[in-house]
Amino acid sequence: MNADQLIEHYKMEKHPEGGAFLETYRSSEKTHLNGFKGERNLSTGIYFLLKQGEFSAFHKIKSDEMWHFYLGESLRIIEIDLEGNLIETVLGRNIINGEKVQYTVAANHWFASIPNTNSKFSFVGCSVSPGFDFNDFELATSTKLSNLYPKHNELIKELTYE
Repeated sequence: MNADQLIEHYKMEKHPEGGAFLETYRSSEKTHLNGFKGERNLSTGIYFLLKQGEFSAFHKIKSDEMWHFYLGESLRIIEIDLEGNLIETVLGRNIINGEKVQYTVAANHWFASIPNTNSKFSFVGCSVSPGFDFNDFELATSTKLSNLYPKHNELIKELTYE
């Protein structure tokens, strides 16, 4: 299957951060947690797809987000931790060469993703706990993120929409 066939098969929609997605799971159980306004589902899951030439712009959420590799070729996850350190993880099948089939981005880390240079597309899944809510989502602007982390300015400009 190619990327367009997957998008059509799963009836995926455009995601505000880039790429295409489909929510596949939202727990029926809910909870109240410190640091979150209102109730949150215990967990959520999505399919997420990026084609070559697309990227998921820098953003952050208030929950941990676990990524799972499914189909296509490798995907770079670029993250800026709370101390401003740059972390790059490659999600893919080539585990002998350091790729991971599963990786968790910690809550409140700024992160973006982009298919590797030779990747036609990357089809992955994301599990979020407590569950994803757009009230907990912040899309970065290059100006804001570059002011916070000037040493990563070039990468920030490459992976933001502003």
